[in-house]
Amino acid sequence: MLSRRLFLTFTSAFLSSATIIPVAAFAKKSTEYTETRAKIFIGKLAEEALISLTKSELSIVERRGLFRDLMRRYFAFNVIAKWVLGRYWKRATDFEKDEYLTLFEKLMVITYADRFEAYTGEKLIVKKAETRGKSDILVHSLLERPNGQEPIAVIWRLRPKDSTFKIVDVMVEGLSMGITQQKEFSSVIRKNNNKVEGLLSELRKRVNVDT
Repeated sequence: MLSRRLFLTFTSAFLSSATIIPVAAFAKKSTEYTETRAKIFIGKLAEEALISLTKSELSIVERRGLFRDLMRRYFAFNVIAKWVLGRYWKRATDFEKDEYLTLFEKLMVITYADRFEAYTGEKLIVKKAETRGKSDILVHSLLERPNGQEPIAVIWRLRPKDSTFKIVDVMVEGLSMGITQQKEFSSVIRKNNNKVEGLLSELRKRVNVDT
């Protein structure tokens, strides 16, 4: 009877260790694999941006068009836009939501695409990646600048999407671009009696859209 108990105890312990250890090891390898893919994703974005957006012969319209394509492929644009609008998204009418998404995309394109025209040799170096929360991944990088200037720390927040990733936020020197934009938009709306139309009016001016 004692030997049978010892046998069952030994067997149970063996099976437990044989099950738990490989699963833990697999989970670790799976996380490392996902983080490696996330680093490659950002590296590919940087490479594509430098190759396609820094050509001196590009017109403003061409450069903006290329940037829009990159943004749509690499960024979770709707997720970002809705998050930036915050609680006011639910208050907006369907018409206001549609116009806001259109204007916000144009604002992002105008704001960031034109910066590539003044490209002076900056290079993005991907350093490491870490899983944050249940699924988000933070990819740490440095934007190296010429002439001995201090590099700029850039952190990309990625979220798995189908078989790839989408960028949901970018932090520059510890400052979230999404939070910064949200504070600015909320301030504009509050100054306009908490009406989303007040923000839309401001965005129209910024992107030169006639109403």
